[in-house]
Amino acid sequence: MSPYLLAIDQGTTSSRAIVFDASGVQVAVAQQEFHQYFPKDGWVEHDALEIWDSTLMVCRSVLDKAGIQAAELAGIGITNQRETTILWDRKTGQPIHHAIVWQDRRTASVCTKLKSDGHEDLVVERTGLLIDPYFSATKIAWLLDNVEGARQRAEAGELAFGTVDSWLLWNLTKGESHFTDATNASRTALFNIHTQDWDQDLLTLFRVPKALLPGVLDSADDFGVTASEWLGGRVKVAGIAGDQHAALIGQACFEPGMAKSTYGTGCFLMLNTGDKALRSENRLLTTMAYRLNGKPCYAIEGSIFVAGAAMQWLRDGLRLIKHASESTGHAESVGVDNPVYLVPAFTGLGAPHWDPNARGAILGLTRDTGIAEIVTAGLQSVCYQTKDLVRAIRNDGAPLESLRVDGGMAVNDWVIQFLADILHVTVDRPKVTETTALGAAYLAGLQTGVFESLEQISGMWERERQFQPDMKPALRESLYTGWLDAVERVCNN
Repeated sequence: MSPYLLAIDQGTTSSRAIVFDASGVQVAVAQQEFHQYFPKDGWVEHDALEIWDSTLMVCRSVLDKAGIQAAELAGIGITNQRETTILWDRKTGQPIHHAIVWQDRRTASVCTKLKSDGHEDLVVERTGLLIDPYFSATKIAWLLDNVEGARQRAEAGELAFGTVDSWLLWNLTKGESHFTDATNASRTALFNIHTQDWDQDLLTLFRVPKALLPGVLDSADDFGVTASEWLGGRVKVAGIAGDQHAALIGQACFEPGMAKSTYGTGCFLMLNTGDKALRSENRLLTTMAYRLNGKPCYAIEGSIFVAGAAMQWLRDGLRLIKHASESTGHAESVGVDNPVYLVPAFTGLGAPHWDPNARGAILGLTRDTGIAEIVTAGLQSVCYQTKDLVRAIRNDGAPLESLRVDGGMAVNDWVIQFLADILHVTVDRPKVTETTALGAAYLAGLQTGVFESLEQISGMWERERQFQPDMKPALRESLYTGWLDAVERVCNN
Protein backbone atom coordinates (compact mmCIF):
# COMPACT_ATOMS: atom_id res chain seq x y z
CA MET A 1 0.00 0.00 0.00
CA SER A 2 1.33 3.45 -0.91
CA PRO A 3 2.16 5.59 2.11
CA TYR A 4 0.29 8.77 2.94
CA LEU A 5 1.60 12.10 4.20
CA LEU A 6 -0.14 14.37 6.71
CA ALA A 7 0.38 18.10 6.27
CA ILE A 8 -0.45 20.41 9.17
CA ASP A 9 -1.07 23.94 7.90
CA GLN A 10 -1.41 26.16 10.94
CA GLY A 11 -2.45 29.57 9.63
CA THR A 12 -3.36 32.97 10.99
CA THR A 13 -7.12 32.41 11.10
CA SER A 14 -7.48 28.63 10.99
CA SER A 15 -5.75 25.32 11.56
CA ARG A 16 -5.92 22.85 8.69
CA ALA A 17 -4.80 19.30 8.09
CA ILE A 18 -4.54 17.68 4.67
CA VAL A 19 -3.74 14.09 3.77
CA PHE A 20 -1.82 13.61 0.51
CA ASP A 21 -1.01 10.37 -1.23
CA ALA A 22 2.41 9.43 -2.62
CA SER A 23 1.59 11.22 -5.89
CA GLY A 24 0.93 14.52 -4.13
CA VAL A 25 -2.82 14.22 -4.65
CA GLN A 26 -5.08 15.58 -1.91
CA VAL A 27 -7.09 12.81 -0.25
CA ALA A 28 -8.92 14.68 2.53
CA VAL A 29 -8.91 18.03 4.32
CA ALA A 30 -10.17 19.32 7.66
CA GLN A 31 -10.22 22.92 8.88
CA GLN A 32 -11.06 24.72 12.11
CA GLU A 33 -11.11 28.48 12.62
CA PHE A 34 -10.04 29.96 15.95
CA HIS A 35 -10.36 33.26 17.80
CA GLN A 36 -8.48 36.46 17.03
CA TYR A 37 -7.81 38.82 19.93
CA PHE A 38 -7.30 42.56 19.44
CA PRO A 39 -6.71 43.93 22.97
CA LYS A 40 -5.43 47.34 21.79
CA ASP A 41 -4.93 49.27 18.55
CA GLY A 42 -2.30 47.45 16.52
CA TRP A 43 -2.17 44.46 18.89
CA VAL A 44 -3.05 40.98 17.58
CA GLU A 45 -3.01 37.85 19.74
CA HIS A 46 -3.92 34.16 19.60
CA ASP A 47 -4.51 31.66 22.37
CA ALA A 48 -1.66 29.15 21.94
CA LEU A 49 -3.70 26.41 23.61
CA GLU A 50 -6.49 26.99 21.12
CA ILE A 51 -3.95 26.73 18.29
CA TRP A 52 -2.86 23.34 19.64
CA ASP A 53 -6.40 22.09 20.34
CA SER A 54 -7.65 23.09 16.89
CA THR A 55 -4.61 21.49 15.25
CA LEU A 56 -5.11 18.20 17.07
CA MET A 57 -8.82 18.28 16.22
CA VAL A 58 -8.23 18.70 12.47
CA CYS A 59 -5.51 16.02 12.44
CA ARG A 60 -7.87 13.49 13.98
CA SER A 61 -10.71 14.61 11.73
CA VAL A 62 -8.73 14.37 8.49
CA LEU A 63 -7.51 10.84 9.25
CA ASP A 64 -11.12 9.87 9.86
CA LYS A 65 -12.24 11.52 6.60
CA ALA A 66 -9.44 9.82 4.67
CA GLY A 67 -10.28 6.49 6.27
CA ILE A 68 -6.69 5.78 7.24
CA GLN A 69 -4.79 4.91 10.41
CA ALA A 70 -1.69 6.57 11.83
CA ALA A 71 0.32 3.49 10.83
CA GLU A 72 -0.35 4.31 7.17
CA LEU A 73 1.34 7.72 7.46
CA ALA A 74 4.95 7.88 6.30
CA GLY A 75 5.35 11.18 8.12
CA ILE A 76 3.99 14.56 9.12
CA GLY A 77 4.99 17.90 7.64
CA ILE A 78 4.25 21.11 9.54
CA THR A 79 3.87 24.53 7.96
CA ASN A 80 2.88 27.56 9.95
CA GLN A 81 2.20 31.26 10.27
CA ARG A 82 5.67 32.69 10.80
CA GLU A 83 7.10 35.10 13.41
CA THR A 84 4.16 34.56 15.78
CA THR A 85 5.75 34.24 19.20
CA ILE A 86 4.95 31.86 22.07
CA LEU A 87 6.70 31.43 25.42
CA TRP A 88 5.80 28.49 27.62
CA ASP A 89 6.82 26.74 30.82
CA ARG A 90 9.08 23.76 30.09
CA LYS A 91 7.68 21.72 33.00
CA THR A 92 3.96 22.32 32.63
CA GLY A 93 3.81 23.10 28.91
CA GLN A 94 1.55 26.06 29.70
CA PRO A 95 1.98 29.33 27.76
CA ILE A 96 2.84 32.31 29.95
CA HIS A 97 0.77 34.70 27.78
CA HIS A 98 -1.26 34.74 24.58
CA ALA A 99 0.78 34.26 21.41
CA ILE A 100 1.84 37.59 19.89
CA VAL A 101 0.91 37.34 16.20
CA TRP A 102 3.12 38.38 13.29
CA GLN A 103 0.73 41.27 12.47
CA ASP A 104 1.10 42.75 15.98
CA ARG A 105 2.72 46.22 16.13
CA ARG A 106 3.05 46.75 19.89
CA THR A 107 6.84 46.99 19.72
CA ALA A 108 6.87 49.78 17.11
CA SER A 109 8.40 52.33 19.50
CA VAL A 110 11.11 49.87 20.56
CA CYS A 111 11.95 49.24 16.91
CA THR A 112 12.07 52.97 16.17
CA LYS A 113 14.57 53.48 19.00
CA LEU A 114 16.75 50.55 17.90
CA LYS A 115 16.85 52.01 14.40
CA SER A 116 17.61 55.53 15.61
CA ASP A 117 20.42 54.10 17.75
CA GLY A 118 22.00 52.74 14.56
CA HIS A 119 21.44 49.01 14.98
CA GLU A 120 19.62 48.22 11.73
CA ASP A 121 22.77 47.62 9.65
CA LEU A 122 23.82 44.81 12.00
CA VAL A 123 20.38 43.19 11.80
CA VAL A 124 20.25 43.46 8.00
CA GLU A 125 23.77 42.10 7.60
CA ARG A 126 23.29 39.08 9.88
CA THR A 127 19.63 38.19 9.28
CA GLY A 128 18.58 39.75 5.96
CA LEU A 129 15.64 41.33 7.82
CA LEU A 130 14.87 44.87 8.91
CA ILE A 131 14.15 46.06 12.43
CA ASP A 132 10.37 45.85 12.54
CA PRO A 133 7.68 44.68 15.01
CA TYR A 134 6.82 41.97 12.44
CA PHE A 135 9.72 39.75 13.52
CA SER A 136 9.92 37.65 16.68
CA ALA A 137 12.87 39.27 18.50
CA THR A 138 11.12 42.33 19.93
CA LYS A 139 7.99 40.28 20.65
CA ILE A 140 10.05 37.91 22.83
CA ALA A 141 11.61 40.87 24.66
CA TRP A 142 8.16 42.39 25.24
CA LEU A 143 6.91 39.17 26.85
CA LEU A 144 10.02 38.91 29.04
CA ASP A 145 9.60 42.52 30.17
CA ASN A 146 5.82 42.54 30.63
CA VAL A 147 4.93 39.15 32.10
CA GLU A 148 5.82 39.10 35.78
CA GLY A 149 8.92 37.02 36.52
CA ALA A 150 9.34 35.94 32.90
CA ARG A 151 12.85 37.28 32.37
CA GLN A 152 14.20 35.63 35.51
CA ARG A 153 12.52 32.33 34.61
CA ALA A 154 13.87 32.52 31.06
CA GLU A 155 17.43 33.11 32.26
CA ALA A 156 17.05 30.16 34.65
CA GLY A 157 16.11 27.92 31.71
CA GLU A 158 12.53 27.39 32.89
CA LEU A 159 10.85 28.80 29.77
CA ALA A 160 10.89 27.82 26.10
CA PHE A 161 10.40 30.03 23.05
CA GLY A 162 8.94 28.85 19.83
CA THR A 163 7.32 30.01 16.67
CA VAL A 164 4.12 28.06 16.00
CA ASP A 165 5.96 25.10 14.45
CA SER A 166 8.03 24.59 17.61
CA TRP A 167 4.95 24.90 19.80
CA LEU A 168 3.08 22.26 17.81
CA LEU A 169 6.13 19.97 17.72
CA TRP A 170 6.55 20.28 21.49
CA ASN A 171 2.93 19.29 22.02
CA LEU A 172 2.87 16.52 19.41
CA THR A 173 5.92 14.93 21.06
CA LYS A 174 4.74 15.74 24.63
CA GLY A 175 7.80 17.87 25.31
CA GLU A 176 10.38 15.49 23.84
CA SER A 177 11.31 17.79 20.92
CA HIS A 178 12.17 21.47 21.08
CA PHE A 179 13.24 22.26 17.51
CA THR A 180 12.51 24.58 14.64
CA ASP A 181 13.73 24.60 11.06
CA ALA A 182 16.03 27.09 9.35
CA THR A 183 13.19 28.91 7.57
CA ASN A 184 11.28 29.68 10.75
CA ALA A 185 14.49 30.53 12.59
CA SER A 186 15.35 33.00 9.83
CA ARG A 187 12.21 35.02 10.66
CA THR A 188 13.05 35.72 14.29
CA ALA A 189 15.75 38.39 13.66
CA LEU A 190 17.98 36.31 15.96
CA PHE A 191 19.30 33.80 13.40
CA ASN A 192 22.42 34.47 11.33
CA ILE A 193 21.55 33.29 7.82
CA HIS A 194 25.25 33.11 6.86
CA THR A 195 26.53 31.02 9.79
CA GLN A 196 23.18 29.19 10.05
CA ASP A 197 23.07 29.56 13.82
CA TRP A 198 21.64 31.78 16.54
CA ASP A 199 23.70 34.97 16.71
CA GLN A 200 25.00 36.01 20.13
CA ASP A 201 25.35 39.69 19.16
CA LEU A 202 21.68 39.76 18.17
CA LEU A 203 20.62 37.91 21.32
CA THR A 204 22.44 40.59 23.31
CA LEU A 205 20.95 43.44 21.27
CA PHE A 206 17.38 42.20 21.70
CA ARG A 207 18.00 40.96 25.28
CA VAL A 208 16.93 37.36 24.59
CA PRO A 209 18.49 34.57 26.71
CA LYS A 210 19.85 31.73 24.57
CA ALA A 211 18.35 29.20 27.01
CA LEU A 212 14.91 29.98 25.53
CA LEU A 213 15.72 28.93 22.00
CA PRO A 214 14.98 25.72 20.09
CA GLY A 215 17.53 23.73 18.13
CA VAL A 216 17.61 24.51 14.40
CA LEU A 217 17.32 21.62 11.91
CA ASP A 218 16.99 21.31 8.12
CA SER A 219 13.54 21.78 6.62
CA ALA A 220 13.40 18.02 5.93
CA ASP A 221 14.80 16.32 9.02
CA ASP A 222 14.05 14.02 11.94
CA PHE A 223 12.17 16.38 14.26
CA GLY A 224 10.73 13.73 16.56
CA VAL A 225 7.87 11.26 16.86
CA THR A 226 4.31 12.01 17.97
CA ALA A 227 2.98 10.59 21.22
CA SER A 228 0.77 7.61 20.35
CA GLU A 229 -2.25 8.97 22.22
CA TRP A 230 -2.75 11.89 19.83
CA LEU A 231 -3.36 10.06 16.55
CA GLY A 232 -3.62 6.44 17.64
CA GLY A 233 -0.01 5.66 16.83
CA ARG A 234 3.47 7.16 16.73
CA VAL A 235 4.23 9.11 13.55
CA LYS A 236 7.47 10.77 12.48
CA VAL A 237 7.49 14.55 12.16
CA ALA A 238 9.78 14.79 9.14
CA GLY A 239 9.33 18.24 7.63
CA ILE A 240 8.89 21.81 8.87
CA ALA A 241 8.86 25.12 7.00
CA GLY A 242 7.26 28.51 7.48
CA ASP A 243 4.18 28.94 5.35
CA GLN A 244 5.72 31.04 2.58
CA HIS A 245 8.76 28.78 2.27
CA ALA A 246 6.48 25.74 2.12
CA ALA A 247 4.49 27.44 -0.65
CA LEU A 248 7.71 28.05 -2.62
CA ILE A 249 8.45 24.32 -2.32
CA GLY A 250 4.86 23.38 -3.17
CA GLN A 251 5.15 25.57 -6.28
CA ALA A 252 8.40 23.78 -7.22
CA CYS A 253 10.32 27.07 -7.41
CA PHE A 254 13.68 25.33 -7.02
CA GLU A 255 15.72 27.28 -9.58
CA PRO A 256 17.12 30.81 -9.08
CA GLY A 257 14.76 33.39 -10.61
CA MET A 258 11.59 31.36 -10.04
CA ALA A 259 8.98 33.22 -7.98
CA LYS A 260 5.66 32.60 -6.27
CA SER A 261 3.13 34.85 -4.62
CA THR A 262 0.78 33.51 -1.96
CA TYR A 263 -2.52 35.25 -1.23
CA GLY A 264 -3.90 34.40 2.18
CA THR A 265 -4.46 36.73 5.13
CA GLY A 266 -1.44 38.61 3.85
CA CYS A 267 0.43 38.43 0.56
CA PHE A 268 3.96 37.15 0.28
CA LEU A 269 6.08 37.19 -2.85
CA MET A 270 9.23 35.08 -2.73
CA LEU A 271 11.92 34.73 -5.40
CA ASN A 272 14.54 31.97 -5.26
CA THR A 273 18.13 33.34 -5.38
CA GLY A 274 19.90 29.98 -5.01
CA ASP A 275 23.06 29.80 -2.91
CA LYS A 276 23.45 33.60 -2.89
CA ALA A 277 21.98 35.70 -0.09
CA LEU A 278 21.13 38.77 -2.19
CA ARG A 279 20.99 41.91 -0.05
CA SER A 280 18.11 44.14 -1.11
CA GLU A 281 18.68 47.85 -1.59
CA ASN A 282 14.92 48.38 -1.83
CA ARG A 283 13.71 47.34 1.61
CA LEU A 284 12.86 43.76 0.72
CA LEU A 285 13.91 40.88 2.94
CA THR A 286 16.69 38.38 2.38
CA THR A 287 15.60 35.09 3.86
CA MET A 288 15.91 31.33 3.67
CA ALA A 289 14.04 29.62 0.85
CA TYR A 290 14.73 26.28 2.56
CA ARG A 291 17.64 24.23 3.91
CA LEU A 292 18.10 20.64 2.75
CA ASN A 293 21.00 18.29 3.57
CA GLY A 294 22.68 21.12 5.46
CA LYS A 295 22.79 23.33 2.35
CA PRO A 296 20.99 26.68 2.55
CA CYS A 297 18.98 28.01 -0.39
CA TYR A 298 18.17 31.72 -0.15
CA ALA A 299 15.33 33.91 -1.33
CA ILE A 300 14.31 37.54 -1.55
CA GLU A 301 10.86 38.27 -0.17
CA GLY A 302 8.32 41.02 0.00
CA SER A 303 5.73 40.77 2.76
CA ILE A 304 2.33 42.48 2.65
CA PHE A 305 0.34 42.40 5.88
CA VAL A 306 -3.19 42.64 4.46
CA ALA A 307 -4.52 40.80 1.40
CA GLY A 308 -7.41 38.42 2.11
CA ALA A 309 -7.80 40.20 5.45
CA ALA A 310 -9.07 43.25 3.51
CA MET A 311 -11.95 41.20 2.15
CA GLN A 312 -12.56 39.78 5.63
CA TRP A 313 -12.84 43.37 6.91
CA LEU A 314 -15.24 44.38 4.12
CA ARG A 315 -17.36 41.34 5.05
CA ASP A 316 -17.18 41.35 8.86
CA GLY A 317 -16.25 44.94 9.70
CA LEU A 318 -18.18 47.02 7.18
CA ARG A 319 -20.67 44.27 6.26
CA LEU A 320 -20.60 45.36 2.62
CA ILE A 321 -20.67 41.73 1.48
CA LYS A 322 -21.91 38.53 3.09
CA HIS A 323 -19.43 36.21 1.37
CA ALA A 324 -16.03 36.88 -0.19
CA SER A 325 -17.30 35.22 -3.37
CA GLU A 326 -19.64 38.19 -3.93
CA SER A 327 -16.64 40.41 -4.61
CA THR A 328 -16.20 39.11 -8.17
CA GLY A 329 -19.66 40.26 -9.23
CA HIS A 330 -18.97 43.72 -7.84
CA ALA A 331 -15.61 43.88 -9.63
CA GLU A 332 -17.11 42.79 -12.94
CA SER A 333 -19.76 45.51 -12.67
CA VAL A 334 -17.19 48.24 -11.97
CA GLY A 335 -14.38 47.10 -14.28
CA VAL A 336 -10.66 47.70 -13.83
CA ASP A 337 -10.77 51.48 -14.31
CA ASN A 338 -11.87 52.14 -10.74
CA PRO A 339 -11.17 55.63 -9.32
CA VAL A 340 -11.46 54.41 -5.71
CA TYR A 341 -8.39 53.17 -3.80
CA LEU A 342 -8.40 51.21 -0.57
CA VAL A 343 -5.05 51.24 1.26
CA PRO A 344 -5.42 48.43 3.84
CA ALA A 345 -2.80 49.68 6.30
CA PHE A 346 -4.76 48.35 9.29
CA THR A 347 -1.57 47.50 11.20
CA GLY A 348 0.91 49.59 9.25
CA LEU A 349 2.44 48.89 5.85
CA GLY A 350 4.88 46.09 5.06
CA ALA A 351 7.36 45.91 2.19
CA PRO A 352 8.68 47.99 0.62
CA HIS A 353 7.33 50.86 2.77
CA TRP A 354 7.81 49.41 6.29
CA ASP A 355 5.75 52.08 8.01
CA PRO A 356 4.32 50.69 11.28
CA ASN A 357 2.40 53.92 11.92
CA ALA A 358 0.51 54.10 8.62
CA ARG A 359 -3.22 53.51 8.93
CA GLY A 360 -5.79 52.49 6.36
CA ALA A 361 -7.80 54.79 4.13
CA ILE A 362 -10.30 54.76 1.29
CA LEU A 363 -9.58 57.51 -1.23
CA GLY A 364 -11.26 58.82 -4.36
CA LEU A 365 -14.78 58.76 -2.95
CA THR A 366 -17.48 60.73 -4.76
CA ARG A 367 -21.26 60.91 -4.48
CA ASP A 368 -21.43 58.15 -7.10
CA THR A 369 -19.29 55.73 -5.10
CA GLY A 370 -21.13 52.64 -3.93
CA ILE A 371 -20.44 49.27 -2.38
CA ALA A 372 -19.19 47.83 -5.69
CA GLU A 373 -16.43 50.42 -6.07
CA ILE A 374 -15.19 49.95 -2.50
CA VAL A 375 -15.20 46.15 -2.74
CA THR A 376 -13.40 46.31 -6.09
CA ALA A 377 -10.82 48.64 -4.55
CA GLY A 378 -10.23 45.99 -1.88
CA LEU A 379 -9.46 43.38 -4.53
CA GLN A 380 -7.28 45.76 -6.51
CA SER A 381 -5.29 46.76 -3.42
CA VAL A 382 -3.84 43.26 -3.29
CA CYS A 383 -2.59 43.56 -6.87
CA TYR A 384 -1.23 47.08 -6.42
CA GLN A 385 0.71 45.99 -3.34
CA THR A 386 2.13 43.07 -5.32
CA LYS A 387 3.30 45.54 -7.98
CA ASP A 388 5.09 47.51 -5.25
CA LEU A 389 7.03 44.32 -4.47
CA VAL A 390 7.77 43.38 -8.09
CA ARG A 391 9.06 46.88 -8.78
CA ALA A 392 11.38 46.63 -5.76
CA ILE A 393 12.63 43.17 -6.82
CA ARG A 394 13.43 44.43 -10.31
CA ASN A 395 15.22 47.46 -8.87
CA ASP A 396 17.39 44.99 -6.94
CA GLY A 397 18.43 43.49 -10.27
CA ALA A 398 16.48 40.26 -9.92
CA PRO A 399 14.60 39.34 -13.12
CA LEU A 400 10.96 38.42 -12.70
CA GLU A 401 9.23 37.56 -15.95
CA SER A 402 6.55 35.20 -14.66
CA LEU A 403 4.86 34.42 -11.39
CA ARG A 404 3.20 31.35 -9.86
CA VAL A 405 0.28 32.19 -7.58
CA ASP A 406 -1.51 30.28 -4.84
CA GLY A 407 -3.62 30.78 -1.73
CA GLY A 408 -7.29 31.51 -1.22
CA MET A 409 -7.53 34.59 -3.45
CA ALA A 410 -5.67 32.88 -6.30
CA VAL A 411 -8.86 31.04 -7.31
CA ASN A 412 -10.46 34.39 -8.23
CA ASP A 413 -10.04 34.77 -12.01
CA TRP A 414 -10.82 38.49 -11.96
CA VAL A 415 -8.12 39.21 -9.39
CA ILE A 416 -5.45 37.14 -11.12
CA GLN A 417 -6.20 38.67 -14.53
CA PHE A 418 -5.95 42.16 -13.02
CA LEU A 419 -2.71 41.05 -11.35
CA ALA A 420 -1.24 39.97 -14.70
CA ASP A 421 -2.39 43.26 -16.24
CA ILE A 422 -1.03 45.58 -13.55
CA LEU A 423 2.28 43.67 -13.24
CA HIS A 424 2.59 43.19 -17.00
CA VAL A 425 3.84 39.63 -16.46
CA THR A 426 2.53 36.14 -17.18
CA VAL A 427 0.85 34.61 -14.12
CA ASP A 428 0.52 30.84 -13.73
CA ARG A 429 -2.00 29.18 -11.44
CA PRO A 430 -1.28 25.54 -10.55
CA LYS A 431 -3.81 22.73 -10.51
CA VAL A 432 -3.17 22.39 -6.78
CA THR A 433 -3.60 25.78 -5.09
CA GLU A 434 -3.07 24.25 -1.62
CA THR A 435 0.63 24.66 -2.25
CA THR A 436 1.57 25.57 1.32
CA ALA A 437 0.32 22.28 2.73
CA LEU A 438 1.67 20.45 -0.31
CA GLY A 439 5.12 21.91 0.35
CA ALA A 440 5.03 20.60 3.93
CA ALA A 441 4.02 17.18 2.62
CA TYR A 442 6.86 17.26 0.08
CA LEU A 443 9.39 17.98 2.85
CA ALA A 444 8.11 15.10 4.97
CA GLY A 445 8.13 12.89 1.88
CA LEU A 446 11.72 13.80 1.02
CA GLN A 447 12.85 12.87 4.53
CA THR A 448 10.93 9.58 4.65
CA GLY A 449 11.79 8.42 1.13
CA VAL A 450 8.34 8.90 -0.40
CA PHE A 451 9.96 11.37 -2.81
CA GLU A 452 13.49 10.93 -4.11
CA SER A 453 14.48 14.43 -5.16
CA LEU A 454 13.49 18.02 -5.90
CA GLU A 455 13.63 17.09 -9.60
CA GLN A 456 10.91 14.49 -9.05
CA ILE A 457 8.77 17.09 -7.28
CA SER A 458 9.34 19.62 -10.11
CA GLY A 459 8.00 17.07 -12.56
CA MET A 460 4.78 16.78 -10.53
CA TRP A 461 3.90 20.51 -10.80
CA GLU A 462 1.01 21.17 -13.21
CA ARG A 463 -0.47 24.43 -14.50
CA GLU A 464 -4.25 24.87 -14.33
CA ARG A 465 -4.41 28.21 -16.15
CA GLN A 466 -2.09 30.88 -17.49
CA PHE A 467 -3.08 34.55 -17.35
CA GLN A 468 -1.51 36.86 -19.95
CA PRO A 469 -1.34 40.64 -19.47
CA ASP A 470 -3.87 42.47 -21.64
CA MET A 471 -4.05 46.09 -20.49
CA LYS A 472 -3.04 49.20 -22.38
CA PRO A 473 0.15 50.74 -20.95
CA ALA A 474 -1.48 54.15 -20.42
CA LEU A 475 -4.25 52.69 -18.25
CA ARG A 476 -1.78 50.55 -16.32
CA GLU A 477 0.40 53.56 -15.55
CA SER A 478 -2.58 55.76 -14.65
CA LEU A 479 -4.04 53.22 -12.22
CA TYR A 480 -0.72 52.57 -10.53
CA THR A 481 0.11 56.27 -10.25
CA GLY A 482 -3.20 56.71 -8.42
CA TRP A 483 -2.23 53.91 -6.05
CA LEU A 484 1.18 55.44 -5.28
CA ASP A 485 -0.52 58.76 -4.52
CA ALA A 486 -2.95 57.00 -2.15
CA VAL A 487 -0.11 55.21 -0.33
CA GLU A 488 1.83 58.45 0.06
CA ARG A 489 -1.17 60.03 1.77
CA VAL A 490 -1.31 57.35 4.50
CA CYS A 491 2.42 57.04 5.14
CA ASN A 492 4.06 58.80 8.06
CA ASN A 493 7.64 58.40 6.85
